[in-house]
Amino acid sequence: MPTNGINRALKLQFGLINYESRYLTAEAFGFKVNASGTSMKKKQIWTLEQDEQDGQVVFLRSHLGRYLASDKDGKITGGAEKPDPDCRFLIVPQSDGRWALQSEPYLRYFGGSADYLSCFAQVIGEQELWAVHLALHPQASLLSVARKRYAHLSASDGEISVDSNIPWGVDSLVTLVYLDGKYSLKTCDSRFLSNDGKLVKENTNTTSFTLELKSGKLAFKDCDGKYLTPVGPTGTLRSGRCSKPGKDELFDLEESHPQVVFQAANKRFVSVKQGVSISANQDVETDMETFQMEIDKESKKSMFRTNGGSYWTLVTHGEIQSTATEVEVNTMFDIEWRGQRVALKASNGKYVCTKKNGQLSAVSDTVGDDELFLMKLINRPMLILRGENGFVCHHKNSNSLDANRSVYDIFSLIFNDGAYNVKSVNGKFWYVASSGLVCSDGEKAEDFFLEFLEHGRVAIKSSNGKYLRGDQGGTLMGDGTSVDASSLWEY
Repeated sequence: MPTNGINRALKLQFGLINYESRYLTAEAFGFKVNASGTSMKKKQIWTLEQDEQDGQVVFLRSHLGRYLASDKDGKITGGAEKPDPDCRFLIVPQSDGRWALQSEPYLRYFGGSADYLSCFAQVIGEQELWAVHLALHPQASLLSVARKRYAHLSASDGEISVDSNIPWGVDSLVTLVYLDGKYSLKTCDSRFLSNDGKLVKENTNTTSFTLELKSGKLAFKDCDGKYLTPVGPTGTLRSGRCSKPGKDELFDLEESHPQVVFQAANKRFVSVKQGVSISANQDVETDMETFQMEIDKESKKSMFRTNGGSYWTLVTHGEIQSTATEVEVNTMFDIEWRGQRVALKASNGKYVCTKKNGQLSAVSDTVGDDELFLMKLINRPMLILRGENGFVCHHKNSNSLDANRSVYDIFSLIFNDGAYNVKSVNGKFWYVASSGLVCSDGEKAEDFFLEFLEHGRVAIKSSNGKYLRGDQGGTLMGDGTSVDASSLWEY
């Protein structure tokens, strides 16, 4: 049972929108702060940090790593290097989901417009109210703080149940959809959660929730002022009776790691069904053939976690077993991306091969058929990409794609024998034109290859061997010759 969830809770990053629909912006020049941003880009993203001693007190850190501060005269600055007393704020949530920010030492409220921001108001007026726009990638796992269980789609019951020990498989993926200051929860089969616990096709006021924060956790408030909570033995997610969020109404969003299925040269799936040894000997994909790929931030090597919580590890004579409970050198593998197949190299420098009996062993010096695996990503049927400058979205008036938007479009990811096709909202496919432009109106599917190169980031290679990247003008291009910040995507 997870003590506090098995994956990292996502840092809460957001944009703050004032009464004139402008975003709070941190300028690099002179660490000036204004409310002039028209959309949420890097300068408009703030990270919430909590005071270790007093959970009510928060600090707002800008993209420059500096803190928002107010002096006794209400003058606002954005250059504090560490969270000084002047950087201490209290969040005062309003009934419509907006926040007022109160200076803790001086008890005045923060607000204003454009370049005229101050923290001097004694009461909360319209100018002191800020709407919260979450900046994190909208696909995550949802953990109930009280139950220490994860939410997942229970298709047979037509509900979201909060009773999983681990967020396993595509059913545990939740997509947060932001619209007009409210959030909806979308399941992997593209339905929305209604406040009565039912799953519906359309997004309406009963599927729209305002987000509240309480000691770093999230609460979802419905249109009647009640909060989402797990109800009954299966933890049916629906609005409860409470009009104030207690522990039962609090949730963590955790990052959703890629989960994959491997098929060996013998056409069978790699599995832990037969005990500790990892073998390619199954004909169906279940949780036992699904592995969570966790990429080490420093070495960029991959670990593979089983649904029982253990890791693949190299043991004597090169055998691969699922006996490791901790990450160590023998649980780390290098992935070589070979188009429609991957090869895995273990910590002994040898490639993993499939023996005649299906057993996986790291004993090969070179890569042949027995060292190649088909690797399929199973928990991203809906693809949302965020690059260094924003989300990928259809361009308004053409068939190209923008890569710098603060709103996102949801694309369909379709697996095709080691490659992937990307389908637009209109049912047409992505392809790379001869000009290098990525277009979204293809009649026939074009293959793309996903390379999971960094923690939380994927590179996407087109069939021309070039990488997808966001160019300076914010357009998605398929002409990248190498992998850099412009061609790595949160997914």
